[in-house]
Amino acid sequence: MFKITPPQGGLIMEAKYPAYLINIDRLRLHEDVDESHLINLISHIMRDGKLKRPIVADKNTYIVLDGAHRLVALKRLGCRLIPTIFLDYESPDILVYSWRDNSKLDKKDVIRAGYGLIKYPPKSTKHMIKIGSKLHHISIIQNRVDIPLEVLKFGIEYTRIDFKD
Repeated sequence: MFKITPPQGGLIMEAKYPAYLINIDRLRLHEDVDESHLINLISHIMRDGKLKRPIVADKNTYIVLDGAHRLVALKRLGCRLIPTIFLDYESPDILVYSWRDNSKLDKKDVIRAGYGLIKYPPKSTKHMIKIGSKLHHISIIQNRVDIPLEVLKFGIEYTRIDFKD
């Protein structure tokens, strides 16, 4: 196994959670996707001509914590890059829960699924982030990026992204 380190420094805009354009093939999924949701998402992305929000992945394993449907949608649309926010999954501020009442998960389960052939069903894991004293769904850090599909098809990997407000 090799380790890829996201770039440091050279920030265009100060942000606690910067996003970078990353080659889609570097990322690993731990969940399957729901085909009907995926088709609907592809339709929206094609209509808009852009991806509105980045995904979130672990900086060490490149396992996608949030955004599996966006990643697969972009692959099907012929894109090779995806805006990605990297977090340290080992941080105690990142937690994983199940969307399903009868299922218990931990981070080791998610990593095993990311490296294995057997994935969780769609929307099984709910990743949360502790900011201050409050717990939020991880999507709270996914600011709008509005990246045109052409950039995601032909752009340069590791480009830093400016966030929209």
